[in-house]
Amino acid sequence: MKETALKKIGILQTGKAEGPLGDKFGQYSDMFIAMLGADIFDYQVYSVVDHVFPDTPSDCDGWIITGSKHGVYENHSWIPPLEDFVRKLVASSIPTLGICFGHQIMAQAMGGVVEKHPAGWGIGVQEYKDIETGTTARLLASHQDQVITPPSGTAVTHRSDFCAFAGLRYSPTCISLQPHPEHVTAFTEGLLHERRGTAIPEITADIALASLRNENTHPEYAQRLIRFFQES
Repeated sequence: MKETALKKIGILQTGKAEGPLGDKFGQYSDMFIAMLGADIFDYQVYSVVDHVFPDTPSDCDGWIITGSKHGVYENHSWIPPLEDFVRKLVASSIPTLGICFGHQIMAQAMGGVVEKHPAGWGIGVQEYKDIETGTTARLLASHQDQVITPPSGTAVTHRSDFCAFAGLRYSPTCISLQPHPEHVTAFTEGLLHERRGTAIPEITADIALASLRNENTHPEYAQRLIRFFQES
């Protein structure tokens, strides 16, 4: 019997995991592959942060836009062509998922507004209302920037007290999330220890570290995202 070819997922890498954490946990693309399963899809990584772009949306069967240390409003030469590609993805019927920076760049590309939140960090296990299912999602997050004005015509799929537009749906096949379902607890813990007292205030980091003891819904979301790419 002829085997069915695996769907090809293109990962648009918008940042790099560096130092000991990168050595231990791999690049952001590796985290998505681990979440979705190395044997469930084929993968092609495009380091857009290094100006490596796909030719067309049809180069892959689905797309992921990763997180990044960069802000979508910063003056980097690779951001305008990424926004152009996002608009092509949203106009297509190809399943697309943006996470954290990916969530923000999708919103900005489609006319939304992204800013640094005056209240500071949303980090650790955060609780979100999943509007589409009516359930509560507990997902790891790590951000100061967030979407403050969503693009016209989008539906809000997730929200929290800290992040009102934590999930957006642009079309039946294009979605984005502010939190990081691809992160594992140990990575977030390492990130918090690394940044505690420098990028992240000590009290904020300590509260976030305590939240890591709480149960999260990452396994459920991994399965949902696998189905999203398989069925879209």
